[in-house]
Amino acid sequence: MGKITLIIQREYLTRIRKKSFIIMTILGPLLMGGIIALSVYLTLKTQDTVSIVQVIDETNSIYSQLPQTQSIHYVKDTLPVAIAREIFNAEKYYGILYIPKTTFTRPDSITLFTAKQPSPAVVTVIEKNLENLIEEDKFKNAGISKATLDSLKTKISLVQKSVATDTSEKEFSAEITAGAGFFAGMLIYFFIFLYGIQVMRGVMEEKSNRIMELIISSVKPFQLMMGKIIGIALVGLTQFLLWVVLTLAIVSMVSSWITGDGGSTALIEKVQTPVELPLDTSAEQVVSQEMLQSSGFMKALGSLNITKILFAFVFYFLGGYLLYSALFAAIGGAVDNDTDTQQFMLPITIPLILAYIVAVSVMTNPESSIGYWFSIIPFTSPIVMMVRMPFDPPLIDLVISMVLLVAGFIFTTWIAGRIYRTGILMYGKKITWKEIGKWLFYKN
Repeated sequence: MGKITLIIQREYLTRIRKKSFIIMTILGPLLMGGIIALSVYLTLKTQDTVSIVQVIDETNSIYSQLPQTQSIHYVKDTLPVAIAREIFNAEKYYGILYIPKTTFTRPDSITLFTAKQPSPAVVTVIEKNLENLIEEDKFKNAGISKATLDSLKTKISLVQKSVATDTSEKEFSAEITAGAGFFAGMLIYFFIFLYGIQVMRGVMEEKSNRIMELIISSVKPFQLMMGKIIGIALVGLTQFLLWVVLTLAIVSMVSSWITGDGGSTALIEKVQTPVELPLDTSAEQVVSQEMLQSSGFMKALGSLNITKILFAFVFYFLGGYLLYSALFAAIGGAVDNDTDTQQFMLPITIPLILAYIVAVSVMTNPESSIGYWFSIIPFTSPIVMMVRMPFDPPLIDLVISMVLLVAGFIFTTWIAGRIYRTGILMYGKKITWKEIGKWLFYKN
């Protein structure tokens, strides 16, 4: 155990002292914040884009009722549609909206002429505007008031609370619960790939430099493999915790800046205002609505068992990492170059990709049979079980999943150790699956 500890210490200290580790630890949250800021900026730029549409209205009644929105402005034109198409100015106008006389009897005769492929967003807004106007005309002809019809429409948003009466009421949110689980599962998915490949490349580097031949003279291959795996796992945890701290600090600073005075208030109002919000809607109404939504979000978030989820995250993060890193280390010890790794990585990555696909389905139905079995199987449980965790899966499911994950780690470590002990001393030979199969049965 002392030798494994020395190897862990060496792997850990060597990697956290590297400039690349320090740079990526600092840049990680900044890059993430930059991506979010860029998405907000692009959204604002999209909202600032105004599409001017020429309208040729042969009904003489629809144009005057078309709403002028923040994204689309309608301009009436009295020219015949054929002439308007010939002299169309693509630099000034987005397109020509032709509304024939037969519109009320044949709504599918309305045509939008554009110089290039129209944007789905613009088409959707125009279609919605026309649908509302034509429906209102139909209601009027049928003697039905649209206002009365609208008042009869009912939208239900279920209040989700705990059935327990002996504690303070908890408010639930299926969307937030599913999102929290999926986010935790994707973090594990990302880190298994990131640090598992680091283990593989670290082994390959030491093998190519012939450092292994010196190290193995005093350390068993299994001890070397375990030390490397655990050491890099600690590096991953360290970097992850630093990312969390730095991200929280950045979010806190940005929040303070946004909620302060100045131009940032206008930015909030602009981000919070939907693209098709009526122009007479006050900013106070929008902010009030957002505050109510934020309050509901915090209550729903508070209903989650954060301690239990964090414990499960750490366990499945380490368990999944240890299981897959053993296999990545075996690949690194078996091959000599990156080209040879491709054929051996595919069987390892398939379960991870499959777990991601299943996780998307489990978000909507966490108690399904597919969710149960994939949260039990060790190769997929680190991701799928984390998606189920916010939904409070049965304790027996959690225990079985954890026990099998530990057993799976021990089993894969045993297999990887047998591959590792032979492969790290093999040079210049083309490795095949058949050859690796033979290594499993070599005597000590």
